[in-house]
Amino acid sequence: MSIMKALLLEKYGEFRYVDVECPVPGAGEVLIRVKACAVCGSDVHGMDGSTGRRQPPIIMGHEAAGVIQQCGEGVTDWKPGERVTFDSTIYCGSCPNCLRGEINLCKYRRVLGVSCDDYRMHGAFAEFIVVPERILYALPEGIEFEQAAMVEPLAVAYHAAAQVTVLPGDNCVIVGAGTIGLLLLQVLRDMGARVGVIDISKDRLETAKALGAEFCANSSEEDALACVSEYAADGVDITYDAVGITSTVDLCAKMTRANGSIVLIGNLSKSVELPLQWVVTRQQKLFGSCASSGEYSKCLEMIASGKVNVNALITRTVPMAEGGEWIRRLYKKEPGLYKIVMIP
Repeated sequence: MSIMKALLLEKYGEFRYVDVECPVPGAGEVLIRVKACAVCGSDVHGMDGSTGRRQPPIIMGHEAAGVIQQCGEGVTDWKPGERVTFDSTIYCGSCPNCLRGEINLCKYRRVLGVSCDDYRMHGAFAEFIVVPERILYALPEGIEFEQAAMVEPLAVAYHAAAQVTVLPGDNCVIVGAGTIGLLLLQVLRDMGARVGVIDISKDRLETAKALGAEFCANSSEEDALACVSEYAADGVDITYDAVGITSTVDLCAKMTRANGSIVLIGNLSKSVELPLQWVVTRQQKLFGSCASSGEYSKCLEMIASGKVNVNALITRTVPMAEGGEWIRRLYKKEPGLYKIVMIP
């Protein structure tokens, strides 16, 4: 039995960098030596028990890249030494949703680094991780492991953008300038849209402006609807809620033009109030967007080509042994912190 180091959520709010048993790849699986793993907002929100999806003890982490160390029986399309990243979702490939190509909606989906009532899947806050070969993606030349660790949130953003056909010149507004919101901003701009961003953080709005936002509004200091009306007098074509609370859903509805579209990405609240009469009488269209569904290759190309600047969102690269401290700092919402990437 071989041993590896891993960052373990031992109890809610308490991390330890400990020795654990190294996983062994089975048939159709590969063992990956993790070279970089980013901290997701769901890890930060989940570590205190509020989501019920990080029940300790659990090794979290699902935004990662590395090198194939060993291939299990039957794996012929991959070989040791190849640089790869992998989907955060393990899908079955055979249920009705998977057969329709909707792998993000797999009836039997499991997410790496998640521990809930239904299953426990240790993740990539570790030296090694085992994943099925079907969720692997090869890294393009020139892309660094730290950049590749950002492809999962970029794929989530791209999937959200693709829920509605975006035409060149469309007016779009994103509510929430977190990692997903700022990546979505870049994806929409690449599609030719004009994009505004609303948030309550001055630092995040400054980053949004630097990444090409047409306008930025701080909804804690100014009337966001008034700012939007100057940007799009008849309302916005498409709004994206990257937060997921009643006030942001309401804001998106009030900003969106008649027959426009609202895409819901964030889900900080399990349920929200919807301004139903407003939505119905304006014939607005609501779309939910869940995770990603095969967009990794496209997103890796966007990173490699420079169409999306992920480096702008990586605040620090830190040793994984110090990961617990940095996750707690993210939890406390220290100013200026976006993505923390950990190196085992």
